[in-house]
Amino acid sequence: MTVETLALFSLACLMLAITPGPDMIYVLTRSIAQGPLAGLISVMGFAAGCTIHALAAAFGLAHLFQTSPLAYSLVQYAGAAYLAWMAYQTLRSPTLPFLNTGAAPKAALWRIFQQALIGNLLNPKVVLFFIALFPQFLDPAAGSVLTQTLTLVTVLNVIGGAVNGTIALLGGRFGVFMSRRPRFQKVQKYLLATVFAGLALRLAIGRSN
Repeated sequence: MTVETLALFSLACLMLAITPGPDMIYVLTRSIAQGPLAGLISVMGFAAGCTIHALAAAFGLAHLFQTSPLAYSLVQYAGAAYLAWMAYQTLRSPTLPFLNTGAAPKAALWRIFQQALIGNLLNPKVVLFFIALFPQFLDPAAGSVLTQTLTLVTVLNVIGGAVNGTIALLGGRFGVFMSRRPRFQKVQKYLLATVFAGLALRLAIGRSN
C-alpha cells in the first residue's frame, strides 16, 4: 500500500473518530458513570467490532448492506432495540458497579466489553463507513486483501482508540469526583440509562450520522 493511500485513509479515520456519535457518547457516559477503566474497556470492544466490520467488508458482506436496504434497516433497528434493552437493564439495577472504587470483577469488565462490541456491530454510522468508504482503499492488485484489511483496520483502531481513550480518561476523572459523593450515584445511574434510551431513539428514527 502506498503512503498516500495510508495518509488519506488516516484522515478519513480521524474525521470518523472526532465526529460525535453513539460510540463517543457511550464511552464518555461509561467513563463518567463507572470510571476510566470501563471507558477504556469499551474502546477495546469498539476496536474488536471494527475488526469484524473490516473483515466482513473485505470479503463481501458490505455488498449485502449496499444492495439491500432491508438488511441495513434490520441492523439499524436491532441496534436501537439493543440500546433500549441496556437502558432498561440499567434502570432495573439497584446500583452501578462503580469500577473506580476498587478492583473490578473480571465478569463486569467482560460484560462491558461485550456490550461495546455488540453496540459497535449494530451502529449504522460504523456500518456506513465500512460500506461506502473502506472498500475503496482495498486494491486486490496491490497484494493480499487480508493483509491490506488488517493494516487499515489497525490504523483505524489506533486513531479511534486515541480519541475515545482520551475521552474515557477525562470522563473517568469526572466520574471519580462524582463517585465520592453518594447522592450523585443515583444520578449517574439515570444518566447512563437516559443516554442509552436517547441513542436507541435516535437510531430508531433514522437520524444516526
